[in-house]
Amino acid sequence: MAIHKILVTGANGQLGWELAQAAHLFPHFEFVFVDRNAMDLSKPSEFNGIIELFNPDAIINTAAYTSVDKAETETQLANTINANAVKELAIIAKQKNIPFITYSTDYVFNGNATSPYLTDTPLEPVNFYGKTKASGEQMAVEANEKTIIIRTSWVFSSHGNNFVKTMMRLMKERDALNIVGDQKGRPTYAKDLALASIKILTLLNEGKSIAGIYHYANTGETTWFDFASKIKSLAGLECNLTAITSDQFPTPAKRPRYSVLDTSKIEKEANITIPNWETALAQCIAEIKNA
Repeated sequence: MAIHKILVTGANGQLGWELAQAAHLFPHFEFVFVDRNAMDLSKPSEFNGIIELFNPDAIINTAAYTSVDKAETETQLANTINANAVKELAIIAKQKNIPFITYSTDYVFNGNATSPYLTDTPLEPVNFYGKTKASGEQMAVEANEKTIIIRTSWVFSSHGNNFVKTMMRLMKERDALNIVGDQKGRPTYAKDLALASIKILTLLNEGKSIAGIYHYANTGETTWFDFASKIKSLAGLECNLTAITSDQFPTPAKRPRYSVLDTSKIEKEANITIPNWETALAQCIAEIKNA
């Protein structure tokens, strides 16, 4: 079945927004973007009627509950959006026999590794947000074996709330900042992830068999402190940065110390070349400044 119309949830999120910015580059696809008002992921019982209305050839779910610390107390809401809603979308996609792409996180792992996490590494989330995302993955794949899950990490964009924009704001407001320096991962530019997602749709359209779990993050690994230092340098900001330990910056939800994702599977199977995170960051900061 040819893919023409693609329904994208989470229109106002970083990834949904970047997909909308990239849509004009792919005129053979018709993207339909829905935000929380049009399709509320906390109400999975309403999905069927809404999706029937749009009658898409593929569904991309970029919506998620992403407040990692709040998830520790807003457990029911986080679980509904990140697990139950994803399962329901997977079921509907299977019934309609259309592709379904959804996104997960590095937080499904325990953070104790010393080498990059493979797509089949056993899941052991250390916080409730990670647990909801792990549940969503498992429920979606059980409901629909053709589900495509793309795990990603440390997402940033010129749109929405993220580490890059927060750091740029705080560095302008303050003389000094303490940044955690003992957590390591791979930053992901939502624009690059959006283009990779459309590449997967294109391959599906050409009849390539793609299903299961993939990892996508920009190449190169870093710490939050080094990430912040690079933001400072590229943005030309003056602010004293000090590296601190996770123990010196307690949060309601525990963070994995190491969450570097191995992206070789998506690079090989989807023939995707992934840009370095520093190159991507420079592009993003230029966009923020131009805006």
